Amino acid sequence: MAQSFTMMVGTVGGGLNVSADGGETWTHIGTGGRLPPAECDVRALTVYPNNPARVLAGTDAGVYRTENRGSTWELLDSPMNTEWPARVHRSSPKWPLQNVVIWAITIDPVEPDTIFVGTRPGAFRSRDDGKTWDELSLNVRMDGPIGTPRTTIMLVDPRDHRTIWAGTEVDAVYRSTNGGDTWTRMPEVGPQRMAGDIHGLVIKPGNPATTYCTTPHGFSTSTDDGASWDLHEFPQFNTPNWKPGDGSAYCRTIFVKPDNPEVMLVGTGDGIPGDTGAIRRTRDGGKTWDVPELPVKPNSVLYGFAAHVAMPDTIAAHSVNGYVYLSDDGGNSWRKLRKEFGQIRSLALCPN
Repeated sequence: MAQSFTMMVGTVGGGLNVSADGGETWTHIGTGGRLPPAECDVRALTVYPNNPARVLAGTDAGVYRTENRGSTWELLDSPMNTEWPARVHRSSPKWPLQNVVIWAITIDPVEPDTIFVGTRPGAFRSRDDGKTWDELSLNVRMDGPIGTPRTTIMLVDPRDHRTIWAGTEVDAVYRSTNGGDTWTRMPEVGPQRMAGDIHGLVIKPGNPATTYCTTPHGFSTSTDDGASWDLHEFPQFNTPNWKPGDGSAYCRTIFVKPDNPEVMLVGTGDGIPGDTGAIRRTRDGGKTWDVPELPVKPNSVLYGFAAHVAMPDTIAAHSVNGYVYLSDDGGNSWRKLRKEFGQIRSLALCPN
Protein backbone atom coordinates (compact mmCIF):
# COMPACT_ATOMS: atom_id res chain seq x y z
CA MET A 1 0.00 0.00 0.00
CA ALA A 2 1.32 3.45 -0.97
CA GLN A 3 2.36 5.71 1.88
CA SER A 4 0.04 8.58 2.83
CA PHE A 5 1.38 11.99 1.87
CA THR A 6 0.55 15.67 1.59
CA MET A 7 0.92 17.46 -1.74
CA MET A 8 1.39 21.19 -2.29
CA VAL A 9 0.94 23.03 -5.59
CA GLY A 10 2.14 26.61 -6.06
CA THR A 11 0.73 28.67 -8.89
CA VAL A 12 1.15 32.06 -10.56
CA GLY A 13 -1.75 34.27 -9.58
CA GLY A 14 -3.63 31.45 -7.86
CA GLY A 15 -1.67 31.11 -4.64
CA LEU A 16 -1.04 27.83 -2.87
CA ASN A 17 -3.12 24.64 -2.83
CA VAL A 18 -2.66 21.83 -0.28
CA SER A 19 -3.97 18.25 -0.31
CA ALA A 20 -3.54 16.15 2.84
CA ASP A 21 -4.72 12.96 1.10
CA GLY A 22 -2.35 12.61 -1.83
CA GLY A 23 -4.28 14.74 -4.31
CA GLU A 24 -7.86 13.55 -3.75
CA THR A 25 -9.19 16.72 -2.07
CA TRP A 26 -7.71 20.22 -1.92
CA THR A 27 -7.66 23.35 0.24
CA HIS A 28 -6.83 26.74 -1.24
CA ILE A 29 -4.52 28.53 1.19
CA GLY A 30 -4.58 32.27 1.73
CA THR A 31 -7.05 34.51 3.45
CA GLY A 32 -4.72 37.31 4.52
CA GLY A 33 -3.03 37.78 7.86
CA ARG A 34 -0.10 35.40 8.32
CA LEU A 35 -1.12 33.18 5.40
CA PRO A 36 0.23 33.50 1.86
CA PRO A 37 -2.08 35.84 -0.07
CA ALA A 38 -4.75 33.91 -1.95
CA GLU A 39 -3.76 35.31 -5.35
CA CYS A 40 0.01 35.41 -4.90
CA ASP A 41 2.69 33.78 -7.05
CA VAL A 42 4.30 30.72 -5.43
CA ARG A 43 7.33 29.88 -7.54
CA ALA A 44 9.25 27.80 -4.99
CA LEU A 45 8.43 25.08 -2.46
CA THR A 46 10.95 23.05 -0.50
CA VAL A 47 10.57 20.49 2.30
CA TYR A 48 12.99 20.48 5.22
CA PRO A 49 15.23 17.40 4.85
CA ASN A 50 15.14 16.65 8.59
CA ASN A 51 11.40 17.22 9.13
CA PRO A 52 8.81 16.65 6.37
CA ALA A 53 6.17 18.63 8.29
CA ARG A 54 8.21 21.81 7.75
CA VAL A 55 7.97 23.44 4.32
CA LEU A 56 9.13 26.77 2.91
CA ALA A 57 7.11 28.61 0.26
CA GLY A 58 8.68 31.35 -1.82
CA THR A 59 5.98 33.83 -2.82
CA ASP A 60 5.84 37.33 -4.27
CA ALA A 61 4.91 38.48 -0.74
CA GLY A 62 7.93 36.88 0.94
CA VAL A 63 9.06 33.57 2.42
CA TYR A 64 6.44 31.60 4.37
CA ARG A 65 6.96 28.53 6.55
CA THR A 66 4.62 25.85 7.81
CA GLU A 67 5.40 23.52 10.71
CA ASN A 68 2.39 21.24 10.07
CA ARG A 69 2.33 20.35 6.35
CA GLY A 70 0.47 23.45 5.29
CA SER A 71 -2.30 23.77 7.89
CA THR A 72 -0.89 27.09 9.16
CA TRP A 73 1.83 29.41 7.87
CA GLU A 74 4.18 32.05 9.23
CA LEU A 75 5.73 34.89 7.24
CA LEU A 76 9.49 35.04 7.85
CA ASP A 77 11.22 38.37 8.32
CA SER A 78 13.31 38.60 5.15
CA PRO A 79 14.48 41.01 2.42
CA MET A 80 11.93 39.38 0.12
CA ASN A 81 9.02 40.65 2.20
CA THR A 82 6.71 43.35 1.01
CA GLU A 83 6.89 44.43 4.67
CA TRP A 84 10.46 45.76 4.36
CA PRO A 85 12.81 46.32 6.19
CA ALA A 86 13.96 42.98 7.51
CA ARG A 87 17.00 42.21 9.65
CA VAL A 88 19.41 41.62 6.80
CA HIS A 89 23.15 42.28 6.57
CA ARG A 90 23.73 43.77 3.14
CA SER A 91 26.90 44.75 1.34
CA SER A 92 25.19 46.88 -1.32
CA PRO A 93 22.37 49.43 -1.43
CA LYS A 94 18.85 48.14 -0.97
CA TRP A 95 17.26 46.91 -4.19
CA PRO A 96 13.81 48.16 -5.12
CA LEU A 97 11.23 45.79 -3.68
CA GLN A 98 9.76 44.88 -7.02
CA ASN A 99 13.10 43.38 -8.09
CA VAL A 100 13.48 41.01 -5.11
CA VAL A 101 11.24 38.28 -6.51
CA ILE A 102 11.71 34.69 -5.26
CA TRP A 103 12.40 32.00 -7.86
CA ALA A 104 14.09 29.23 -5.87
CA ILE A 105 14.56 27.95 -2.32
CA THR A 106 16.79 25.17 -1.05
CA ILE A 107 17.91 23.98 2.37
CA ASP A 108 21.31 22.59 3.36
CA PRO A 109 20.62 18.94 4.32
CA VAL A 110 23.66 18.85 6.62
CA GLU A 111 22.93 22.17 8.34
CA PRO A 112 19.17 22.63 7.87
CA ASP A 113 19.21 26.04 9.56
CA THR A 114 20.95 27.27 6.38
CA ILE A 115 18.53 28.40 3.66
CA PHE A 116 19.37 29.65 0.18
CA VAL A 117 16.88 31.75 -1.79
CA GLY A 118 17.28 32.57 -5.48
CA THR A 119 15.82 35.92 -6.50
CA ARG A 120 15.74 38.37 -9.36
CA PRO A 121 18.53 39.33 -9.29
CA GLY A 122 21.02 37.39 -7.18
CA ALA A 123 20.40 35.32 -4.06
CA PHE A 124 20.19 35.41 -0.27
CA ARG A 125 21.29 33.10 2.54
CA SER A 126 20.14 32.61 6.11
CA ARG A 127 22.25 30.64 8.57
CA ASP A 128 19.81 30.82 11.47
CA ASP A 129 16.62 29.30 10.01
CA GLY A 130 15.32 32.53 8.54
CA LYS A 131 15.93 34.97 11.39
CA THR A 132 18.60 37.02 9.57
CA TRP A 133 19.75 37.10 5.95
CA ASP A 134 22.86 37.88 3.91
CA GLU A 135 22.90 38.99 0.30
CA LEU A 136 25.13 36.72 -1.79
CA SER A 137 27.52 38.18 -4.36
CA LEU A 138 26.84 36.09 -7.47
CA ASN A 139 27.58 39.16 -9.63
CA VAL A 140 25.29 37.93 -12.39
CA ARG A 141 25.59 39.65 -15.74
CA MET A 142 22.87 42.26 -16.11
CA ASP A 143 23.02 42.61 -19.91
CA GLY A 144 21.66 39.20 -20.94
CA PRO A 145 18.88 38.42 -23.42
CA ILE A 146 16.12 39.21 -20.87
CA GLY A 147 17.95 41.95 -18.99
CA THR A 148 18.12 41.34 -15.24
CA PRO A 149 18.67 37.57 -14.71
CA ARG A 150 16.74 35.41 -12.27
CA THR A 151 18.39 32.81 -10.05
CA THR A 152 16.00 30.01 -10.92
CA ILE A 153 17.55 27.08 -9.05
CA MET A 154 19.99 26.58 -6.16
CA LEU A 155 21.54 23.22 -5.35
CA VAL A 156 23.58 21.99 -2.38
CA ASP A 157 26.18 19.56 -3.70
CA PRO A 158 25.48 16.10 -2.23
CA ARG A 159 29.24 15.38 -2.06
CA ASP A 160 30.12 18.49 -0.03
CA HIS A 161 27.48 20.75 1.46
CA ARG A 162 29.85 23.71 1.34
CA THR A 163 29.63 23.60 -2.46
CA ILE A 164 26.56 25.44 -3.76
CA TRP A 165 25.40 25.61 -7.37
CA ALA A 166 23.08 28.19 -8.91
CA GLY A 167 21.37 28.27 -12.30
CA THR A 168 20.07 31.46 -13.87
CA GLU A 169 17.65 32.73 -16.50
CA VAL A 170 19.37 33.93 -18.65
CA ASP A 171 23.08 33.94 -17.79
CA ALA A 172 25.06 30.88 -16.66
CA VAL A 173 25.75 28.29 -13.99
CA TYR A 174 27.48 29.66 -10.89
CA ARG A 175 29.38 27.68 -8.24
CA SER A 176 30.56 28.41 -4.72
CA THR A 177 32.94 26.20 -2.75
CA ASN A 178 32.65 28.08 0.55
CA GLY A 179 28.97 27.93 1.39
CA GLY A 180 27.99 30.88 -0.78
CA ASP A 181 30.54 33.47 0.39
CA THR A 182 32.12 33.79 -3.06
CA TRP A 183 31.05 32.55 -6.50
CA THR A 184 32.58 31.56 -9.82
CA ARG A 185 30.79 31.91 -13.14
CA MET A 186 31.22 28.59 -14.95
CA PRO A 187 31.86 28.29 -18.70
CA GLU A 188 28.90 28.42 -21.08
CA VAL A 189 26.83 25.23 -21.08
CA GLY A 190 26.12 25.52 -24.80
CA PRO A 191 26.83 27.72 -27.82
CA GLN A 192 23.29 29.03 -28.32
CA ARG A 193 22.24 32.54 -27.31
CA MET A 194 19.69 31.20 -24.80
CA ALA A 195 21.81 28.30 -23.51
CA GLY A 196 22.11 30.13 -20.19
CA ASP A 197 18.35 29.74 -19.57
CA ILE A 198 18.79 27.14 -16.82
CA HIS A 199 15.92 25.79 -14.70
CA GLY A 200 17.08 22.25 -13.93
CA LEU A 201 20.32 21.39 -12.13
CA VAL A 202 21.22 18.08 -10.48
CA ILE A 203 24.30 16.04 -9.61
CA LYS A 204 24.42 12.31 -10.25
CA PRO A 205 26.87 10.58 -7.87
CA GLY A 206 29.60 8.47 -9.40
CA ASN A 207 33.30 8.39 -10.16
CA PRO A 208 33.37 10.92 -11.59
CA ALA A 209 30.13 12.57 -10.55
CA THR A 210 28.11 14.16 -13.35
CA THR A 211 26.45 17.56 -13.20
CA TYR A 212 23.34 17.94 -15.36
CA CYS A 213 21.58 21.16 -16.31
CA THR A 214 18.64 21.75 -18.61
CA THR A 215 18.49 24.38 -21.35
CA PRO A 216 16.03 25.29 -24.12
CA HIS A 217 18.34 23.38 -26.47
CA GLY A 218 18.66 20.08 -24.60
CA PHE A 219 20.57 19.18 -21.47
CA SER A 220 24.25 19.66 -20.75
CA THR A 221 26.52 17.41 -18.70
CA SER A 222 29.83 18.01 -16.98
CA THR A 223 32.17 15.48 -15.34
CA ASP A 224 34.69 18.11 -14.20
CA ASP A 225 32.56 20.24 -11.86
CA GLY A 226 31.38 22.60 -14.58
CA ALA A 227 34.74 23.38 -16.16
CA SER A 228 33.45 21.98 -19.47
CA TRP A 229 30.07 20.84 -20.78
CA ASP A 230 28.66 18.46 -23.38
CA LEU A 231 25.25 19.24 -24.90
CA HIS A 232 22.77 16.38 -25.45
CA GLU A 233 19.60 16.59 -27.56
CA PHE A 234 16.19 14.94 -27.43
CA PRO A 235 14.10 14.54 -30.59
CA GLN A 236 11.91 17.52 -31.30
CA PHE A 237 8.14 17.13 -31.09
CA ASN A 238 6.21 16.55 -34.32
CA THR A 239 9.42 16.02 -36.29
CA PRO A 240 9.28 12.47 -37.69
CA ASN A 241 12.55 12.73 -39.61
CA TRP A 242 14.50 14.27 -36.75
CA LYS A 243 18.18 13.41 -36.44
CA PRO A 244 20.90 14.54 -34.02
CA GLY A 245 22.06 18.03 -34.88
CA ASP A 246 18.60 19.20 -35.95
CA GLY A 247 17.99 20.83 -32.57
CA SER A 248 16.48 19.49 -29.37
CA ALA A 249 13.11 19.45 -27.69
CA TYR A 250 12.85 22.16 -25.05
CA CYS A 251 14.17 20.84 -21.69
CA ARG A 252 12.83 22.48 -18.55
CA THR A 253 13.72 20.38 -15.52
CA ILE A 254 15.58 17.25 -14.43
CA PHE A 255 15.07 14.86 -11.53
CA VAL A 256 17.24 12.13 -9.97
CA LYS A 257 15.41 9.34 -8.15
CA PRO A 258 16.33 9.62 -4.45
CA ASP A 259 17.17 5.94 -3.95
CA ASN A 260 18.61 5.16 -7.39
CA PRO A 261 20.62 7.83 -9.24
CA GLU A 262 20.69 5.69 -12.37
CA VAL A 263 17.02 6.67 -12.83
CA MET A 264 16.54 10.24 -14.03
CA LEU A 265 13.59 12.09 -15.52
CA VAL A 266 13.67 15.16 -17.76
CA GLY A 267 10.64 17.37 -18.34
CA THR A 268 10.42 18.40 -22.00
CA GLY A 269 8.06 20.19 -24.36
CA ASP A 270 7.73 21.91 -27.70
CA GLY A 271 8.52 25.29 -26.15
CA ILE A 272 7.57 27.45 -23.21
CA PRO A 273 4.75 27.28 -22.33
CA GLY A 274 4.25 25.13 -25.41
CA ASP A 275 1.29 23.03 -26.51
CA THR A 276 2.53 19.60 -25.43
CA GLY A 277 5.20 17.88 -23.39
CA ALA A 278 6.67 14.55 -22.32
CA ILE A 279 8.78 12.87 -19.67
CA ARG A 280 12.09 11.47 -20.90
CA ARG A 281 13.48 8.73 -18.67
CA THR A 282 16.76 6.91 -18.28
CA ARG A 283 17.25 3.83 -16.10
CA ASP A 284 20.93 3.38 -16.90
CA GLY A 285 22.45 6.71 -15.90
CA GLY A 286 21.84 8.45 -19.21
CA LYS A 287 23.05 5.83 -21.66
CA THR A 288 19.57 5.24 -23.09
CA TRP A 289 16.27 7.10 -22.81
CA ASP A 290 12.59 6.25 -23.24
CA VAL A 291 9.28 8.11 -22.96
CA PRO A 292 6.89 6.75 -20.29
CA GLU A 293 3.27 6.81 -21.38
CA LEU A 294 1.05 9.42 -19.71
CA PRO A 295 -2.71 8.80 -19.47
CA VAL A 296 -3.56 12.27 -20.79
CA LYS A 297 -1.41 14.16 -23.27
CA PRO A 298 0.24 17.14 -21.53
CA ASN A 299 -1.17 20.53 -22.48
CA SER A 300 2.22 22.25 -22.20
CA VAL A 301 5.84 21.59 -21.27
CA LEU A 302 6.52 19.24 -18.33
CA TYR A 303 7.74 21.88 -15.93
CA GLY A 304 8.67 20.21 -12.62
CA PHE A 305 8.98 17.07 -10.49
CA ALA A 306 8.66 16.37 -6.78
CA ALA A 307 9.46 13.41 -4.52
CA HIS A 308 10.70 12.72 -1.00
CA VAL A 309 13.55 10.46 0.09
CA ALA A 310 11.23 8.69 2.58
CA MET A 311 8.96 7.49 -0.25
CA PRO A 312 11.19 7.38 -3.34
CA ASP A 313 8.75 5.48 -5.56
CA THR A 314 6.12 8.24 -5.28
CA ILE A 315 6.89 10.89 -7.87
CA ALA A 316 4.79 13.87 -8.95
CA ALA A 317 5.16 15.78 -12.20
CA HIS A 318 3.34 18.82 -13.54
CA SER A 319 2.86 20.72 -16.74
CA VAL A 320 3.15 24.48 -16.68
CA ASN A 321 -0.54 24.84 -17.58
CA GLY A 322 -2.11 22.99 -14.70
CA TYR A 323 -1.89 19.20 -15.12
CA VAL A 324 -0.48 17.10 -12.27
CA TYR A 325 0.60 13.47 -12.76
CA LEU A 326 1.45 10.92 -10.06
CA SER A 327 3.46 7.70 -10.14
CA ASP A 328 3.49 5.17 -7.30
CA ASP A 329 6.03 2.83 -8.88
CA GLY A 330 9.08 4.98 -9.47
CA GLY A 331 7.96 6.44 -12.78
CA ASN A 332 6.93 3.28 -14.62
CA SER A 333 3.22 4.17 -14.73
CA TRP A 334 1.41 7.45 -14.19
CA ARG A 335 -2.08 8.76 -13.45
CA LYS A 336 -3.41 12.30 -13.86
CA LEU A 337 -5.11 14.02 -10.93
CA ARG A 338 -8.72 15.08 -11.42
CA LYS A 339 -7.93 18.53 -10.04
CA GLU A 340 -6.49 20.98 -12.56
CA PHE A 341 -4.86 24.27 -11.71
CA GLY A 342 -3.84 27.49 -13.42
CA GLN A 343 -0.18 28.05 -14.22
CA ILE A 344 1.81 25.80 -11.87
CA ARG A 345 5.30 26.87 -10.84
CA SER A 346 6.14 24.65 -7.86
CA LEU A 347 5.30 21.29 -6.32
CA ALA A 348 6.14 19.48 -3.06
CA LEU A 349 5.42 16.11 -1.45
CA CYS A 350 5.52 15.52 2.33
CA PRO A 351 5.09 12.08 3.95
CA ASN A 352 2.23 12.15 6.49
